[in-house]
Amino acid sequence: MPRINLVPWREAERKQKRQEFGVGAVGALVLAGAIAFAVNLQMSSAIGAQNERNQYLKDETAKLDKQIAEILELDQEKQRLVARMQVIEQLERSRAEVVHLFDQLVRTLPDGIYLTSIKQTDRKVQLRGIAQSSSRVSNYMRNIDASEWMADPSLDILETKGGTATGSDFTLNATQENPNLKAAAGGAAQGAH
Repeated sequence: MPRINLVPWREAERKQKRQEFGVGAVGALVLAGAIAFAVNLQMSSAIGAQNERNQYLKDETAKLDKQIAEILELDQEKQRLVARMQVIEQLERSRAEVVHLFDQLVRTLPDGIYLTSIKQTDRKVQLRGIAQSSSRVSNYMRNIDASEWMADPSLDILETKGGTATGSDFTLNATQENPNLKAAAGGAAQGAH
């Protein structure tokens, strides 16, 4: 039987398969690189777009923070103005009270009593004076209690000096009232029922 040498044919086939495998491997590497590049490009684009959105949100948040600060400043200014208006309204309402207070001091003062000082702190009025007798001080307290512009008289000090000619020193406290405010508060309370 004749012998046929098939080695070069097999060797050529192996070489061709190696080349095909190499070309396939290089092609797969190139394809994998292209896919990785495309994915990287798409991810970079998505990250860039998200960074732009984040920056836009930061800018808008900064604008809103400025507007909120301005609103808070305006609110504080409004509160200061409202407080000033309330003080002015209170002063307008109580403007005549001093006149009424002095008028009531004169009207309630009985004969035989002389005031030496008057001191007012908020709604409290302190009266110091000299009375010919303690009964005149009692009469003065009744007059104050009957007054519509003064109330709650209380005697702090009543001391008799040296003889009957000099009289007694007294210190009397009372509360200043405003019947107009009482009437307005009473009307508001009745309207609420």
